[in-house]
Amino acid sequence: MHSHEIRVRGLEGIPEILQGMDLAKTILAALEQAGLHSPECSESAAYTDPIVLVVAQKVVSKSEGRLVRLDSVTPSPQAEAWAAEHHKDARMVEVVLRQTRRVVRMERGIMIMETHHGFICANAGVDASNAPGGTVVLLPQDPDASAARLRQAVEGALRRPVGVIISDTFGRPWRVGLMNVALGVSGLSPLIDYRGQRDSYGRMLRATVLAVADELAATAGLIMGKTAGIPAVVIEGFRYVPSAGGGRDLIRSPEDDLFR
Repeated sequence: MHSHEIRVRGLEGIPEILQGMDLAKTILAALEQAGLHSPECSESAAYTDPIVLVVAQKVVSKSEGRLVRLDSVTPSPQAEAWAAEHHKDARMVEVVLRQTRRVVRMERGIMIMETHHGFICANAGVDASNAPGGTVVLLPQDPDASAARLRQAVEGALRRPVGVIISDTFGRPWRVGLMNVALGVSGLSPLIDYRGQRDSYGRMLRATVLAVADELAATAGLIMGKTAGIPAVVIEGFRYVPSAGGGRDLIRSPEDDLFR
């Protein structure tokens, strides 16, 4: 069940996240500043409704030390050759290849890869934006585990149900532009299955499974932007039943993929 009105708020005041920083503690401080957490009143009825916390992958990766210094990378002959042909940094190409389980397409200077997690995205998720000079940021090793750790810490402090989504910006096949999607999910089901229910005309729904975690991530992306400096967003009013499930549930299996 969800209500017809939700509230989306960016958490301001989160500092630059460095390796080893306690991300949960930092987010809790931002929640307190936003009036969403009071250590003295955390058992109050005002704090019983569930919330969804969407956190940018970049800050999760930084806190977990998922950074690579390019000057520590020795490119392979494949990386050297492709970089020379397309005027790229061979060290960056090498990092991408190391994060790749399967090459989907490498042409025109664009690398679309399947990561070791099963995500299909540009550069295997390796990103130099908003990273310290001379470094690139990798995706979390296990985004669902990262989401679960963050949820347990925040939920324990807030004493209210919290769903956590770790989001990243992906391109989309056949459509122009980028949007936020869910990589890691904890505390709520990433999918809502409407199969077996009836539409407004009474027809049986047979194929409708809504990727609700992606929709929530995209909603948060409107607040996060790419340059706003807001890496965490709280969504209130979205009603869900706390449940198991993870971002891995959003990855289509090869046997169900018509294009593979």
